[in-house]
Amino acid sequence: MADILLIVESPAKAQTIERYLGKDYKVAASMGHVRDLPKSKLGIDVDNGFTPKYITIRGKGKVLEGLRKLVGSADRVLLATDPDREGEAIAWHLSHALKLGEEDSVRVAFNEITGEAVREALEHPRPIHQPRVNAQQARRVLDRLVGYKLSPLLWRKVRRGLSAGRVQSVAVRMVVEREREREAFEEEEYWTLDADFASSKGEPFAARFTKMRGEEPAIPDEETMNKILDQMPRDDYTVEEVARKETKRYPGAAFTTSSLQQAASRRLGMNGGFAMRVAQQLYEGLPSKGGGERTGLITYMRTDATRVSPVAVKRAEAFITEKYGKEYSQPRVRRGRARKGAEEAHEAIRPTDVTRTPKSLKGDLNNSQYRLYKLIWERFTASQMKPAVYDEMEVTLRSGAFEFLARGRQLKFAGFRILTGRSESDDSLLPELHQGVKVDLVELMPKQNFTRPPARYNDASLVKALEEEGIGRPSTYAPIVETIQKRGYVGVEDKYFFPTELGRAVNDLLEDHFSDVVDLHFTRDMEEKLDSIEEGDVDWHQVIATFWDPFSEKLQRAYEEAPKVKLPEKETDVICEECGERMVIKHGRYGLFIACPGYPECKNSKPYYEKTGATCPDCGGDVVKRRSRKGRTFYGCMNYPDCEFVVWHEPTEETCPECGTFMVQRRTKAKGEYLQCGRKGCGVERVPSDEMKTEAR
Repeated sequence: MADILLIVESPAKAQTIERYLGKDYKVAASMGHVRDLPKSKLGIDVDNGFTPKYITIRGKGKVLEGLRKLVGSADRVLLATDPDREGEAIAWHLSHALKLGEEDSVRVAFNEITGEAVREALEHPRPIHQPRVNAQQARRVLDRLVGYKLSPLLWRKVRRGLSAGRVQSVAVRMVVEREREREAFEEEEYWTLDADFASSKGEPFAARFTKMRGEEPAIPDEETMNKILDQMPRDDYTVEEVARKETKRYPGAAFTTSSLQQAASRRLGMNGGFAMRVAQQLYEGLPSKGGGERTGLITYMRTDATRVSPVAVKRAEAFITEKYGKEYSQPRVRRGRARKGAEEAHEAIRPTDVTRTPKSLKGDLNNSQYRLYKLIWERFTASQMKPAVYDEMEVTLRSGAFEFLARGRQLKFAGFRILTGRSESDDSLLPELHQGVKVDLVELMPKQNFTRPPARYNDASLVKALEEEGIGRPSTYAPIVETIQKRGYVGVEDKYFFPTELGRAVNDLLEDHFSDVVDLHFTRDMEEKLDSIEEGDVDWHQVIATFWDPFSEKLQRAYEEAPKVKLPEKETDVICEECGERMVIKHGRYGLFIACPGYPECKNSKPYYEKTGATCPDCGGDVVKRRSRKGRTFYGCMNYPDCEFVVWHEPTEETCPECGTFMVQRRTKAKGEYLQCGRKGCGVERVPSDEMKTEAR
């Protein structure tokens, strides 16, 4: 038996690390958390200092049993869970479950899964950081109190099966408020005037009308526009002024969790949850199809720090110098300021080895992994390069009291754009123009415009807003966005979020009776208190007590005073064959069904099949959620009985790397949670990321 037992969260991570260590080490996986609050009850003794009552998570008994055997045979045990609050808490729970000394140096942490980083961490074990564990406990207890106390209120006042959460409810409020801003918005008309000009050599260029008699014109309607056009000269335009300047465009900093999710949404069309699951795979390490060593490809992907290690900077400098030349390199250890509460031990998200280019890994990665790795690699590498330099020119044209402005620019030095590629905006050239030279007006192009309401949030902009408001932390952004959709509080239309009637109703009830809980400032202040707990400045029990006393009083009043909410019923396209009415969706004891709105005169009803977003691999139809005669949930093709495709586990957004069918999430006592191809007979399996297993708040 090995002398030292190293425990990590996932088998994939264990396989990668075990390759770096010699025969003296055994690496085992805990499969994520092993203890948590019970699901069937509150699990918190509110009368005894809010003491949490942890139990072994269902299905983890055999995992712990196996770990205890390994602990008994090892001379030393080390816990190498992720380097954040959640990872520290997993290590703490393991130390209790395995009867390790939490004050002993049992904890090791590394920001990247590479041989060098792992071996360096093993030389510096430390005790478990209790303040960081306390911060995680405080969040867990706080979220449990809010969720398990508010949800029954929603069952009674709105509808059974609903849930509330400290952070998800604030996110819903943001979506609701944005929609109400849009509904209250009154558009205003305004006009702009562009023109095509030509130089004395006949070279075309465009300009915009900017001033009349020395002032910027206000053009609110067509009548005003026509008056201006009537007065405007059609000739005698002269170059009055030519202004030249050099400008620079700097590359973006290496990604944080938030900026990665935003970029993945905008540029790759990945939602935050899926992007983080792919990032987890890149972090834990992937086997090389060419037989090379399995290694982690990126640093830890749940971070709000912007620091980059000096070692990584030096390697990037050498790579850029060799690839593009020394004139393109500009090493930066840090870009921007880390927000308050950022975990400074972390780095920004970067490749573990900058010389491992996306092109060199294309054969080892599936399409999603390749695209995300390329995004991360290019962003980090560009962040270590010089800015792009432009020559810009502004030309003022005048005829009498009327002025037009033309702008142009030309790329002078590519800088980081030699890596990321040039865009159309890099060169918008003007002809060579000099002061006093005459130009010809070719065409005037007036345009009617209207002010627009604020845009709805999409996946990227909602994550950005949550970060700016100080709501949530890197590990929670994706679960927040996924949860509010899954609960039915927010819908998606053309990739933009809108509040459902249910979301509005729940938000209004919570605003009326728990305005502080769904207040952005309250939530931000609570996040700062959690940071203070982690820093050891505040006792976590006191933070919970300060919240609980007024919250419990408001809860009691809400039960007594809040009216029952009547939700509108949603019509379907299904026509009742008995009375001819459009049937409506209803919520019953066992879930959704459709029924005739003429009840009780007409009692016709039918099952309602909820689409999962997955496609049937046999016929291409929609895969829908169904129930068996015994009440068991399963997923089958909408075209049944013509197509009899069935799968007993919920489809995920992951696709099988072998056949392209959706993967389903499964859980067994032997394996814990894992992903399996939904096509019968394929057999491809994969361990899911911790992001998929995190309980959404």
